Amino acid sequence: MYFTDRGIEELDNRRGQEEVTFSWLAEELRHFVDLNPEFETPIERLATYLARLDDEDDD
Repeated sequence: MYFTDRGIEELDNRRGQEEVTFSWLAEELRHFVDLNPEFETPIERLATYLARLDDEDDD
């Protein structure tokens, strides 16, 4: 298990039964980056990854 999996596991355990919209998620990510600007690049990469999940692979 990677160290980051702990946070993912906690998220799943604490909020896994909730339903959210991508608009809500986008707003929370913006808020997180406002509070933690050093994480702007990884959050941007995560958001782009999620936005493009249905795109065909470019490999």
